[in-house]
Amino acid sequence: MRYRTTRLRRTRAATRVGAVLAALVLTTSACGGGSDDGGGAADVEVGQNPEPQGSPQEGGSITVALEGETNGWLPGVSRAASAGFNVLYALYDPLVMQTGEGNYEPYLAESVEPNEDFTAWTVTLRDGVTFHDGSDLTADVIARNVALLKQPTSTLTGTLAELSGVDVIDPLTVRYNLTRPNAAFPAILSSTPGMPFSMQNVDELGQDGANANPVGTGPFVFDSWSRDDRLTVVANESYWGSDLDLGPYLDEIVFRPIPDEDTRLLTMQAGDIDAFQTLRGSTVGRAQDIAEDGELAMHTFVGNNAGTSILNVLVPPLDDVRVRQALAHAANQEQLIEVLGGTGLTPRQTQFFSEDSPFYSDNVAEAYPTYDPDRATELLQDYIDDPQRSDGKPVGSPVSLTYACQPDPSLSELAQAYQAFWNTVGFEVELEAVEQAAHISNAIGTPASVPPFAGDYVANCWRSSGGGDPYNVLKTEFGPVEQQPQNFTNYTSDVITEQLRVLATTTDLEARQEAVEKIGLDLAENVPILWTASTVSLFGVDPAVQNVSTWQLPGGSQGVGLGLNQGGVTMWGQVWLAE
Repeated sequence: MRYRTTRLRRTRAATRVGAVLAALVLTTSACGGGSDDGGGAADVEVGQNPEPQGSPQEGGSITVALEGETNGWLPGVSRAASAGFNVLYALYDPLVMQTGEGNYEPYLAESVEPNEDFTAWTVTLRDGVTFHDGSDLTADVIARNVALLKQPTSTLTGTLAELSGVDVIDPLTVRYNLTRPNAAFPAILSSTPGMPFSMQNVDELGQDGANANPVGTGPFVFDSWSRDDRLTVVANESYWGSDLDLGPYLDEIVFRPIPDEDTRLLTMQAGDIDAFQTLRGSTVGRAQDIAEDGELAMHTFVGNNAGTSILNVLVPPLDDVRVRQALAHAANQEQLIEVLGGTGLTPRQTQFFSEDSPFYSDNVAEAYPTYDPDRATELLQDYIDDPQRSDGKPVGSPVSLTYACQPDPSLSELAQAYQAFWNTVGFEVELEAVEQAAHISNAIGTPASVPPFAGDYVANCWRSSGGGDPYNVLKTEFGPVEQQPQNFTNYTSDVITEQLRVLATTTDLEARQEAVEKIGLDLAENVPILWTASTVSLFGVDPAVQNVSTWQLPGGSQGVGLGLNQGGVTMWGQVWLAE
């Protein structure tokens, strides 16, 4: 056991649409977001993050404000978004992690090897790793983990649909057997499906109890959780990664969910927290003003994570492609970006992969519906006049829908902007505010849904990510509804099924790019997802907080930084406080 010093946390003292949007943009701009005229978000150099100063120091406590609460912390039960993954990566170690170059390398695993046709992957575990409760990490534990993760009620059922089972080869070796080839299977093991958890803890507390009292192998040990207030973790003094310079360096981290953007930033300015997370362009712009005074260090990332709206294609009237296309043509993306304070900071998004990704397609960008209110009105009227319209209403009846979003001021402004655009072309749109945990649960649905997990929503503001390998991303997003609870839109097609087969069976880059493009063109035509813009992930921290975006893997490779998982997530075990 290492000797640790104790140090207290540091503190520091024209049309109806046009009229609505003008008011919304004025409100956002007044808060310091998104203008191009000297200051604000447009001046942020995304990715130009502070290098750590000095060598790692042990000791101290920090408080981190996250954008929302999570329903719990056990893989397969937890429905975490980016906020929750900050906690999960502190408590658990994934078997595999992504490098800054986009490759996947062993982390908690010693090695990961495929067979010739990618239908089986053999994972060798590190020897001597223990869970926080003292129980050993073994191949048997992995096999029992997988059995729970594949239960029908698991949030990971879809992700692991092609996994037929796990064979225990010896005490430290398991073989994952797949029903079909998956050349990108290691990427799955970099998130919750690859985060081993203590079966001793599950046996004692049950899954619900373990969800509230998690036990992993990670750099921090769960201490306490007061839901919607704070979760505290303390250093794992017996951490296997300490000798590999993987931390932990801090004594304690307190994670606080603060959903309101203004409150989160003001709490940081008041010195009550040491770091805060945001994925809102307007808040990034305001944080830049503070950073210019030297009171804040900014760690930013823009990647394949983007703001979207998901449409439930199993629910009338969104089961009709004319209605979805009308919604897409009615929305002016550039003005929506302006409402969010992202002008000059984030580009318009049209697909799962950003322009710097090898899987970005100019053809998909050109095919995605452009702002055309006349075309939107025409498509909507065609549906309204159809005697076979799917909502069962009489010909000529208006089309109504509910658009749900979290009760964050910037998202409320976004929802109002969408409502204004859609109402103008003839929709009747009702807005609904839903807290983040319920928002995610509603999108996933319940086993009682018909079909199961069809989602309890019509249209949701959302965040979609192309992070990771495109096969795993697109399979999860658009695989068979009955197998993929995270196919939130419930959309799939023959084109997608065929191109997913290509992605699963080859590592040839050109063939995979062509497959991704075909899927993107299908989505651009059928629009189960409406795109807004790339999401800027920011951690604003006290300048004393070091190494937020430069963590490493056991073999010495640089990690993917704040691009971890969906973006806006870091490895807090490798963060320290400067002297």
